[in-house]
Amino acid sequence: MELLDKLNWRYATKAMNGEKVAEDKIERILEAARLAPTSSGLQPFEIFVVKNQDIKEQIKPIAWNQSVITDCSHLLVFAAWDHYTPERINYMFDLTNDIRGFKNEGWENYRQMLLGMYPQKDPEENFIHASKQAYIAFTEAITAAAFEGVDATPLEGFEPDAVDKILNLREKGLRSAVLLPLGYRKTEEDWLVNLVKVRKPMEDLITIIE
Repeated sequence: MELLDKLNWRYATKAMNGEKVAEDKIERILEAARLAPTSSGLQPFEIFVVKNQDIKEQIKPIAWNQSVITDCSHLLVFAAWDHYTPERINYMFDLTNDIRGFKNEGWENYRQMLLGMYPQKDPEENFIHASKQAYIAFTEAITAAAFEGVDATPLEGFEPDAVDKILNLREKGLRSAVLLPLGYRKTEEDWLVNLVKVRKPMEDLITIIE
């Protein structure tokens, strides 16, 4: 029940007070994102943690001038791979073998299957797929933030190309997918803070197939 209580507590915070979030909380939020499941375990994204106020100020105008961009403690930028390359796929398979300390024939066959499939696809298709994986980690970060008592504001309202340029993401083979400001709510300026959370009733959302 504690987790559900935290999820009922959280909302998309519209105003933050600038208070800094303790680094140990940020580390646990990031660790939750790192532990998120992804397709084939490839983790096709990176997370940029923006603490620099000047960079936040640069991002704010191309994010609908939302105050949480500059008033947050840490701004997380989830950036997905722009393409699945053999080098990226091999890195994750090699890492798995190194950590586990052995090679598995089935696993190596799976590697070859992915190498024969992903790199040949259109880069835009691969970016869309990678973005979906980034969103899984993004959701884990939101949940972890709620568990830590930290407010989070999921943001898709920004200009990805402009964020990519500010953070030099294209040079790294990455493209911004979604933003997540982390901080603490400024209750006196947040119109949403006292409104009842609204979600579909279970019967309109869930279908049980016996």
